[in-house]
Amino acid sequence: MAAVAHEGNHGHDHHEESFVSKYIFSQDHKMIGKQFLMTAIFMGLIAMMLSIFFRIQLGWPGESSDFLNTFLGDRWAPDGILNQDMYLGLVTIHGTIMVFFVLTGGLSGTFSNLLIPLQLGARDMASGLLNMISYWLFALSSITMLVSLFVESGPAMSGWTVYPPLSALPQAVSGSGLGMTLWLFSMTIFIASSLIGSLNYIVTVLNLRTKGMKMTRMPLTIWAFFVTAILGVLSFPVLLSAALLLLMDRTMGTSFYLSDIIVGGEMLDNVGGSPILYQHLFWFLGHPEVYIVLLPALGLSSEIISTNARKPIFGYRAMIGSILAIGFLSFIVWGHHMFVTGMNPFLGSVFVFTTLLIAIPSAVKVFNYITTLWKGSIVYTPAMLFAIGLVSTFITGGVTGIILADSALDISVHDTYFVVAHFHVVMGLSAIFGMFAGVYHWFPKMFGKMMNNRLGYAHFWITIVSGYGVFLPMHFVGLGGAPRRYYDYSVYDGFNPTAADMMIDLNVVISIFAIIGALGQVLFFFNFFYSVFRGQKAPQNPWKSNTLEWTTPVEHIHGNWPGELPTVHRWPYDYSKPGMEEDFVPQTVPLMEGEEEH
Repeated sequence: MAAVAHEGNHGHDHHEESFVSKYIFSQDHKMIGKQFLMTAIFMGLIAMMLSIFFRIQLGWPGESSDFLNTFLGDRWAPDGILNQDMYLGLVTIHGTIMVFFVLTGGLSGTFSNLLIPLQLGARDMASGLLNMISYWLFALSSITMLVSLFVESGPAMSGWTVYPPLSALPQAVSGSGLGMTLWLFSMTIFIASSLIGSLNYIVTVLNLRTKGMKMTRMPLTIWAFFVTAILGVLSFPVLLSAALLLLMDRTMGTSFYLSDIIVGGEMLDNVGGSPILYQHLFWFLGHPEVYIVLLPALGLSSEIISTNARKPIFGYRAMIGSILAIGFLSFIVWGHHMFVTGMNPFLGSVFVFTTLLIAIPSAVKVFNYITTLWKGSIVYTPAMLFAIGLVSTFITGGVTGIILADSALDISVHDTYFVVAHFHVVMGLSAIFGMFAGVYHWFPKMFGKMMNNRLGYAHFWITIVSGYGVFLPMHFVGLGGAPRRYYDYSVYDGFNPTAADMMIDLNVVISIFAIIGALGQVLFFFNFFYSVFRGQKAPQNPWKSNTLEWTTPVEHIHGNWPGELPTVHRWPYDYSKPGMEEDFVPQTVPLMEGEEEH
């Protein structure tokens, strides 16, 4: 039997190792995780450039910039000044790419693929083929979104939420033609990818855990990925229905979202629809999407903080409870995006209550992170700094979230830069910090090499200072009354002159910090790609961690473990346990006589 198995492995290693099957159409979860990461990094680079283009416009409105003209050409940046329509296009595509292709793909796609089989002691995902299809649909959707940038009439220009009627009527704005259609196709393919991936993750977690890996012995990362996958399966089909109804309104003459619309002095035939229906459908996905992005980042941070504080995670079961509570509550809070739509005040008060309720499990997470760090023997690796940075931004963004959750307060700051600042601190900074922390921590597992720590430290400090430098002033711009998605504030008479001056001055500060932050990411790109090819070879367990992925060999093999799968005897957070020789006890070490599990 052993001989047969050996032969089978032998054949696997040598007959299938063509470049195409190993690197392109791979069914190995570790390679697919890397493919997701590389695609997300590339898309992140694009989205960051787009944000710099419109930040130049907002910081120095009306001033000519050769930089803009070089990249966007005479059509979209005549005389080096950004075209108004293209400004909206850049904002839309920047938001879409960041939320779906960088954060969802880079966190769930990368780390769920990499870590679920490794931390559960499985050979691979439940279905390698579906996993590969999930990645290639993601890649196809990314390409479609990038192609929409180069359409003659321009990309989608109705904001990343693509609200009708702007998005439903091709004559509304130049980008509502072919660019908008491509956006909808791209999102449809992305949703298909997300659903296939999520179902695969759920089945793997439920069915492929190794011997002894009870649900209560799973690392918090796996709990986070598991709940995230459930959120994806339940919420993404709703976005699909919203996108399909919008496509029908655009192409088949239906009126799901349109009613009583006058274009160019002419009444359109559409009757009976409501744009509010689209908002409900969109935000029913949109709010769980916040947690589809955040939960993996929080899960990765739990693992990194516990490992580098050399302490067991505080309140393991409470952390699982908070992940489940956040997952459940995220479905019943979407109405807080719609307080100003004319919603029934009673219904509004229900959404205020549920939104304030979700602050409790979020606060549990923060409290447990801080308590884990308290009096720990902290090792400040770049991954640890980014994980602590996440705790900081999660608190900052959470506080402003409580303000926006209250309908009476929300009405005065709704659709201003205050909202932009809030969700960028929570979703942008926190999720990105979680992603960076994950990359620095599991890089040795992905590539068998170590990243440069000094460059990692420099990258962290530039990113956190410039991140707060961009989004803290933005709160004040919002409180001053600056609406979001405006092209130039200097042309509106309605603003108080003092407030308008403050907005313009602060926008210069924000834009400078945004450019510094973008340049700071060059350090990361260099460190990442240099380390892949020229980095120092990684030891098997560089962080002295307990989880199963560090028991596999440094060289990747298809099937993760040579020989038998490991057996699990304890939970993953036995750090600095009294009576033990070392300050870490891997999950594969049997319990000693008289030892309690935790």
